[in-house]
Amino acid sequence: MAKKDELKASVLAFDRKLDPSDGLFYAGPWSERNASNQWPAVTIREKSVRGTISNRLKTKDQDPAKLDAAIENPNLQTVDVANLPHDADTLKVHFTLRVLGGAGKPSACNNANYETKLAEAVSGYVDEHGFATLAARYAHNLANGRFLWRNRLVAEDIEVQIRQFSKGEQQNEWVFDAQTLGLRDFAADGENQAKLDSLAQVIASGLAGDRYILLDITAFARVGAGQEVFPSQELILDRSRGDKSKTLYDVDKVAAMHSQKIGNALRTVDTWYPEAAEKDLGPIAVEPYGSVTTQGTAYRQPKAKMDFYSLLDNWMANDAKPDPEQQHFVMATLIRGGVFGEAD
Repeated sequence: MAKKDELKASVLAFDRKLDPSDGLFYAGPWSERNASNQWPAVTIREKSVRGTISNRLKTKDQDPAKLDAAIENPNLQTVDVANLPHDADTLKVHFTLRVLGGAGKPSACNNANYETKLAEAVSGYVDEHGFATLAARYAHNLANGRFLWRNRLVAEDIEVQIRQFSKGEQQNEWVFDAQTLGLRDFAADGENQAKLDSLAQVIASGLAGDRYILLDITAFARVGAGQEVFPSQELILDRSRGDKSKTLYDVDKVAAMHSQKIGNALRTVDTWYPEAAEKDLGPIAVEPYGSVTTQGTAYRQPKAKMDFYSLLDNWMANDAKPDPEQQHFVMATLIRGGVFGEAD
């Protein structure tokens, strides 16, 4: 039996088990969405605008003379934009999702005792719970179109088509009206629930390693002819590359959504963080500290011992198996993947 202080790993990493591709943007008419293979790509173009001063001013700059002088200087900006053509009212977003087995098995670990203990814990979780709970939530986030992000909020109608392929041949197909499925919970009516259960079983079988799972996902969002759509925005660290204030992401001149952003949407399943009911935020993305960058808040603080590292360390070193909900969170974090080693 390994000593408790031996159950640490300074090198510990996991590969992600939900592996989405980038999402490519296309445009066409809603009425022809079942024949969309020839739809043209949504492209990105530059636009230069003359903005006005609208930011909050410091007290010293609120003098009328200074404000008038500032307004005389135009706020010139060059930005990237993506719009549907004026003869197309529907955005098509297409990506694939690979579901891999081996959840909880590290890709790198420099402590054999720790790896053995971790394997026992994961095996116990799978025997007791399986992957049904997590797979059901991943399926729901595919079906409700959460991965569309801002594009979902501006759409009048949304249809999500999901196909399962094996060796190039289609095995299953599911079609959802995304707006009948909520973003703040994982409830569904009878018809949707039956389809979600079927999709979740396929995802769970992939996570369990029973078979290779590749899903082909296409979402159609009717946003209006000529309307702006929203690919991922690039983070430009080297401003010497240009002076654009907004740079959008494209793949070979096709507007696109980052695979990381799609992955973040799919793993937005954590409703088990402290005070989730009181805060009434709905699910957040699975992160070791429950980080929500848009709010500048971490909902799983280490002082509450509900962060990933505290839960995992107590489970490994002290045999303190977390409550079932927190076991789901720990396993979802391992499925997310990452580098979780402990420094000396």
